[in-house]
This record gives sequence, C-alpha cells and structure tokens, in this order.
Amino acid sequence: MSVPGKDSRKELGRRGERQAEAFLTMQNYRIVHRNWKCRTGELDIVAWDGTVLVFVEVRTRRMTGTFGSPQESVNARKQKQVRDTAQVYLHFHQLNEASVRFDVVSVYMDLQGRTKRLEHLRGAF
Repeated sequence: MSVPGKDSRKELGRRGERQAEAFLTMQNYRIVHRNWKCRTGELDIVAWDGTVLVFVEVRTRRMTGTFGSPQESVNARKQKQVRDTAQVYLHFHQLNEASVRFDVVSVYMDLQGRTKRLEHLRGAF
C-alpha cells in the first residue's frame, strides 16, 4: 500500500537530481557517483570540479510558496549527516587527502513538474 504523495515526492526528487546532474555536467563537473549509500546516509551527487571533490546535496521543491526555500531545508542535522557520509566515502575510496567542498543545488519546479529555476550554492557548508 502506498502513502499518498510519497511516490510523487520521490519522483520529484529523482527529477531534481537528474536536472542537477545535467547542470553540473554542463559546468564541466565530472560526476563519479549518484545516490551513493552507506550506513550513515546517502550522497546525492559526488563529482570532481577540477581537483576538488564535491559532495552535492540536491533539494527540489515545487514553487508553491510554502515550506521555505530548498536551501533552508539543509539544516544542521542534514549537514552533519552529509559530512559523516562524506567521511565514509573518502575512507572507502582512499581519498583522505582530497580537497573537498559541500555544495547545495536547489531545483524549483512548477506544479506540472517542469523545472523553472535552478540555483547552485558552492561551499554551502
């Protein structure tokens, strides 16, 4: 039995991640992983921006004017989870000496699911 709205929210998130990946690729980022999971959580996108390894948190919202901006939803708890998961990633891939950065990509969609705006906040946390 599915929960109303849950599947559409997950699909909205997947669409937003695809949009973010396409945007980052156009900005010459080299995507190495999408939805990388381990015991501490999930990394939406892991990419190289030149010699810097970037962990990208993607947030997608419908443009309804409620619930604040996508960036605002990356609170201190979420930042800690992403940092902890990034530490596991770095250890697992033996990249402990890599220069890293944490970015947030916000994808705004209309009620029909079309991308209306995308914002990239480099070094967000």
